[in-house]
Amino acid sequence: MAPRRKTSARKTTARKGATRTTTARRKTGTRKTGTRKTSSRRWSQRVTQRSDALDLDRGVFKQTSGKKIAASLKRSAERSKRRKAGAYRSALSMLTFYINRAGKTLPQAQRARLERAKLELKHQFGRE
Repeated sequence: MAPRRKTSARKTTARKGATRTTTARRKTGTRKTGTRKTSSRRWSQRVTQRSDALDLDRGVFKQTSGKKIAASLKRSAERSKRRKAGAYRSALSMLTFYINRAGKTLPQAQRARLERAKLELKHQFGRE
């Protein structure tokens, strides 16, 4: 009887163009399609928490009025030592970033409140 051949570490499927699964990939548990870590998927949350522009107060965008949001952003921007632009520009860019990242999921009432905060920010910095 002839000796049996050792099978390779790779497993292929019968379909043409199918992807191969290596033992290294099987051990780590990652797929070729790329299921990523949770921290990588929420990069926009990391930006608002650890941005070089300014350190935001917790829940600043959930506040009840545009004036409060604008005041909090202004206070954070003026305190920041790490920002690269002026205080007004840093505060406005963080507010715009939040609105843009929320996209269509942002409720109309909150979007209107944040748009009022933009106008109030202009007033507070004297840029009318």
